[in-house]
Amino acid sequence: MAKQAKLTATRRTALGRSAVRKIKNEGAVPAVIYGGTNQPEPLQVLRRDINALLSHAAGENILVELEISGEGTNRLALVQEVQHAPIGGAVLHIDFHAVSMDEMIDADVPLEATGIANGVKNFGGLLEQSLRSLAIQCLPRDLPDVIRVDVSALNIGDAIHVREIPLPEGVSTRVSPDLTAFSVMPPTVEEAPAAAAVAAAPEVIKEKKEEPEAAGGAKDAKK
Repeated sequence: MAKQAKLTATRRTALGRSAVRKIKNEGAVPAVIYGGTNQPEPLQVLRRDINALLSHAAGENILVELEISGEGTNRLALVQEVQHAPIGGAVLHIDFHAVSMDEMIDADVPLEATGIANGVKNFGGLLEQSLRSLAIQCLPRDLPDVIRVDVSALNIGDAIHVREIPLPEGVSTRVSPDLTAFSVMPPTVEEAPAAAAVAAAPEVIKEKKEEPEAAGGAKDAKK
């Protein structure tokens, strides 16, 4: 299940590019929390805290207990989106989604294959993963970091469909049960090298027909 971590945040009153630059220069990252009955609220968190949180996360779904300065109670939230810089990967912005422990949440959980498929190990097949994540619904306390699927029994031509994926207790999915998640394909057969080009047949030179003699020459021959 997704671990619940504590994170301290402060309200962000100044908005705009200059305010964001100032926040970053102070070693913080801009954020926002939305959902529930409250309006979206701009926040900021320390860069070192969010980097530590992300580095220790087992999956993409992270539950946090947000301690917001000035509030008497903490808020439970799901890290909904993390924006990274295209160069260097630094965290640029974080979206938190406020949740309640007694309300169902929707999340995309990564699917991970475990074991080596028999068709791959012994017959040279190829494991194909058609679904990288699974849309699930559950209570926050039941949210898994990742859903692992044992593929070791698969032979060439076999497949595991969504309906055959064992889900943790309290977790359900609305994805079509007939969708294929994993399958084992036959080994790739390399095409035989193209046959050498057939040598061109030798040109047949036909004997040139003798041209009839000129009319005058024929007459001279009869004389």
